[in-house]
Amino acid sequence: MYKIFIAEDDRTIANAMQRYLEAWGFDVYAVTDFGDVVSQFASFSPHLVLLDISLPHHNGYHICSRIRSMSTVPVMFITSASDKMNIIMAMNMGGDDFLAKPFDLDVLYAKVSALLRRSYDYAGQSSLAEHNGAILNMSDGTLSYNGESAELSRNELRIMQVLFENAGSTVSRNTLMTRLWETDSYIDENSLTVNVTRLRKKLELIGLDGFIVTKRGEGYMIQ
Repeated sequence: MYKIFIAEDDRTIANAMQRYLEAWGFDVYAVTDFGDVVSQFASFSPHLVLLDISLPHHNGYHICSRIRSMSTVPVMFITSASDKMNIIMAMNMGGDDFLAKPFDLDVLYAKVSALLRRSYDYAGQSSLAEHNGAILNMSDGTLSYNGESAELSRNELRIMQVLFENAGSTVSRNTLMTRLWETDSYIDENSLTVNVTRLRKKLELIGLDGFIVTKRGEGYMIQ
């Protein structure tokens, strides 16, 4: 049973999410004391976090950065602050997806299910992929090159998987977004750009400068 951690200070919304997700068989913990959200997260050890941005004591960005310092658990931001800057900020702080209020509970379930699938469907796999000396390890979520290794987030791992599958060919942005979010709805294109930018910085640190090439008006490829 998947465990879902909800940090939302609007009790009406939090209770509605908790009841709905529990009805689908999830084990759900909703925070009521926002003095130390991170300790509650650590105690519950969830598979997924639903995190509001505007919270008492510390905002969602701060909490997400704290979570990222100890875990790679997927984080979905749920907030009414759905402008482009907040979406980019959420992804830069380590968020994996974004759902704007008000939202339909069926949409919440669909996005939660998709995020859980793409986060945990590699369990038990040990497959490796290689391209021009770079080795992608799907089992531990790393990319290695010349003895150096970079740890990838779920989104970064999925991006690299698709690019390795199509090595030498251009992958369209639409294809990447469909593989990332398993749907062409509720997607902001900035989310893909932020993930690719963050991924490129990690690759540069292990000597893979220019490994991901942008094909203007087409998409991305690895060379």
